[in-house]
Amino acid sequence: MIITGERTVPGIWHENYWFRRHEVVYESLRDVVRGRAVLEAGCGEGYGADLLQQDAASLVALDYDAYATGHVRTAYPDVRVVRGNLVALPYADASFDVVVSLQTIEHLWNQDAFVAECARVLRPGGTLVISTPNTLTFPPGNIYHPKELEPEQLRDLVAAHATVTTLAGLHHGARLADWEVEHGSLVDAQIAGPYELWPTTVADVVRSVSTDDFDVREGEAADLAESLDLVVTARV
Repeated sequence: MIITGERTVPGIWHENYWFRRHEVVYESLRDVVRGRAVLEAGCGEGYGADLLQQDAASLVALDYDAYATGHVRTAYPDVRVVRGNLVALPYADASFDVVVSLQTIEHLWNQDAFVAECARVLRPGGTLVISTPNTLTFPPGNIYHPKELEPEQLRDLVAAHATVTTLAGLHHGARLADWEVEHGSLVDAQIAGPYELWPTTVADVVRSVSTDDFDVREGEAADLAESLDLVVTARV
């Protein structure tokens, strides 16, 4: 994959923080997809689809980007991948039990049409899971994100098409939280300059990050105003 700084890829040490931060949400969904027909809408590099298909009864990974779908075919040959438009999904109504779309909706101009399409292809009682960066905790001006969402904006967007069951927040776990008490924001440290110039303390912790260093919290513990990413789950 071409490293643009926007699409996260595994196996790159200076991308490890972002990769693990995305991977932990996929891991949290293994029970959700187990034994079910799954669509990943916006599969990107494909590692998430590869993880989820281990538990799903069937899985289709869809992305609009031709380079991404070509990469998935090469890197994850067991994943069924399709190139398609996220606001005009190439599937009949009620085709899937679960639709998963992580870190994708912020890239789309017509977010309402996308959520409507996700709901359309779900069977009655099906589950929709969408994650996105929390705009309250990131600097503005990301040219790849036409619209980032606050917690209530995400809830309202999804609630127009499905019944929201949970709105969770992703946070640093205890180890990274302790590191930040001493060194400051780990996100800010990474975006402050090129990785070749990172202080050793930053480089070392980025290399060491695992999915155990993040928590996906629900209810009052979600602390949505301070969460790094938002994860909404809904049923149709």
